[in-house]
Amino acid sequence: MVEYRIDRRSGVATYLQIVQQTKQALRLGLLEPGDRLPTAREVVAATAINPNTVLKAYRELEREGLVEPRPGLGTFVRRSLARPGAAADSPLRAELADWTDRARAAGLDHEDVTALVASVLEERFGKTAAPGERGHEENG
Repeated sequence: MVEYRIDRRSGVATYLQIVQQTKQALRLGLLEPGDRLPTAREVVAATAINPNTVLKAYRELEREGLVEPRPGLGTFVRRSLARPGAAADSPLRAELADWTDRARAAGLDHEDVTALVASVLEERFGKTAAPGERGHEENG
């Protein structure tokens, strides 16, 4: 099950953080079709946010066809966004983790690495979209 981490200083709306983190879990294969998302009550208990914020995020995910509510049971994943190269246990992820370790050893901090990766992504993929947005929508 996914555990949401809310960064109140990020400038990103709380419900969007939940949407983005859910999509990330779907891309990494951490959530799969049939998995139940945490209930609004569970998310509120873990993050101290308003239950309506959680429900707004889940409605957005439902609108995108990623999840479906089942009355009395919860909200369940309908489709995956996972691709073989992006799985949590993929060789590409291991290579990226090794690269990140080298960057830290070279003295780069989180912001340095984020800027460097963003610049390469922009160079290789074109104009960057905000997290959770893409020029072409995923086909699960």
